[in-house]
Amino acid sequence: MKYILVTGGVISGIGKGIIASSVGTILKSCGLHVTAIKIDPYINIDAGTFSPYEHGEVFVLDDGGEVDLDLGNYERFLDIRLTKDNNLTTGKIYQSVINKERRGDYLGKTVQVVPHITDAIQEWVMRQANVPVDDDDVEPQVCVIELGGTVGDIESMPFIEAFRQFQFKVKRENFCNIHVSMVPQPSATGEQKTKPTQNSVRELRGLGLSPDLVMCRCSTPLDNSVKEKISMFCHVEPEQVICVHDVSSIYRVPLLLEDQGVVGYFCRRLNLPIETRPRKMLAKWKEMSDRSDRLLEQCSIALVGKYTKFSDSYASVIKALEHSALAISHKLEVKYIDSADLEAGMLQEDPVKYHEAWQKLCSADGILVPGGFGVRGTEGKIQAISWARKQKKPFLGSLPLKCIKTECSAAAVNVTHANSTEFDPETKYPVVIDMPEHNPGQMGGTMRLGKRRTIFKTKNSILRKLYGDVDYVEERHRHRFEVNPELKQHFEEKGFHFVGQDVEGERMEVIELLDHPYFVGVQYHPEFTSRPIKPSPPYLGLLLAAAGGLPAYLQKGCRLSPRYELISPDSEIADFKLCSLTQE
Repeated sequence: MKYILVTGGVISGIGKGIIASSVGTILKSCGLHVTAIKIDPYINIDAGTFSPYEHGEVFVLDDGGEVDLDLGNYERFLDIRLTKDNNLTTGKIYQSVINKERRGDYLGKTVQVVPHITDAIQEWVMRQANVPVDDDDVEPQVCVIELGGTVGDIESMPFIEAFRQFQFKVKRENFCNIHVSMVPQPSATGEQKTKPTQNSVRELRGLGLSPDLVMCRCSTPLDNSVKEKISMFCHVEPEQVICVHDVSSIYRVPLLLEDQGVVGYFCRRLNLPIETRPRKMLAKWKEMSDRSDRLLEQCSIALVGKYTKFSDSYASVIKALEHSALAISHKLEVKYIDSADLEAGMLQEDPVKYHEAWQKLCSADGILVPGGFGVRGTEGKIQAISWARKQKKPFLGSLPLKCIKTECSAAAVNVTHANSTEFDPETKYPVVIDMPEHNPGQMGGTMRLGKRRTIFKTKNSILRKLYGDVDYVEERHRHRFEVNPELKQHFEEKGFHFVGQDVEGERMEVIELLDHPYFVGVQYHPEFTSRPIKPSPPYLGLLLAAAGGLPAYLQKGCRLSPRYELISPDSEIADFKLCSLTQE
């Protein structure tokens, strides 16, 4: 097993996740099996109880793990399926060590950070690195490990110490360290400054880790003189200083690393059994990136949510929209709308903000209402859903289904005060109720989580056709509430059809509205399984409907017409399929 540790300096949020994903991508393109581990030094057991404003969205895995959004990047870039143990936190490590101590596993020893915590970290990494993550169930050959936070943070010290020991345990030829740093360029002088990187590397080396590659995040390409200066003061060769400047698309980052000889360096440093010639998989990435830059036609989607001030709160949603927009050769414009701005109260509080929000909503080609918890902003979401329903505007919702069912129920059951027990526990008309297994006294890990099967109950469902006319799909869930099954008949009498249900037929999973171009609500989160060249079918349907191409797409048997061709036929990636369907 080869281990590649990615650390960061100067500031957090510098792009370690994208760089770690890109490193894995170029190694996978060489034919290697690659896995990834994200280490978060916070004391939380997992990301499940975080506000989206803390660390961005909570990404959900097949096994129900609620993890950091960087694991979403790993899955999208590498096209792998990770488990909750691929996200390691201080909380998990301390919990496992304390449980061992309570069982008496340490035989009366004093339990300390060194060696017990550091040993537990190393054992966890070595154990998880061998878990297969590809469909072929082959054991990985390379493990990319991203250490969250910044070198020097007090909470990450046990992890730094663990990897200082780890490099000797697994031997030098099986371990290397990439340090991601920042090279600022003050506008006053326009000069690229190396001092933050020098200080960051000096601190890392003082802790016992010497970086093999220094990857410099910067706004413009590094000058040769700057590279040489970093080389001189950071104890690396000039070719070990890699420039990762701002690019038009994150999908260009693997190509950027490849162009600077990163694969060749890994071959020499880790004795990897691979060829250094250009690889087909990277040609696919280049084609995709080039097409993304050439897009001219535009499609706008109004994203109505509670956390729109921080785009990472909807990271997977945005990526799923981008994947689908690329598939139909359209440039995506996302119009972020705070759902609270659509509410009547905002008209008195701030009329300008209220009218701007409604102008954005009305001018968009399609409307998306992603998931969210709590009462705040709920009325605004319901208003957006109502407008999409009445104006026949393409709509996709994953609330999960709460607001959709609450809004639709008012129309279907003719009850003005229909509500969810989440929003109003004492409501007389509960159209959305707690699930029986929900534990209201415990927040973490008590929702309906992970991959679940949804059975299609009708042949003429739009979503079923988008999925390839399959009998069932398996998608990831994260919700505490569900539709009241007693009201199912009332919905369907008014044209709202529950076309998808769970295996037992008790939970409503997919709702569609008849006599509407595209009105789809799903209980699950399809964005978590979207991939750059395999976009999520519900999102693809939304983009096609917004661009006016959905009827033709369905008429052609869910195959893209030449106008919406996913890949140019003369490229090396013509063998990729869209949504598992053969393209024209």
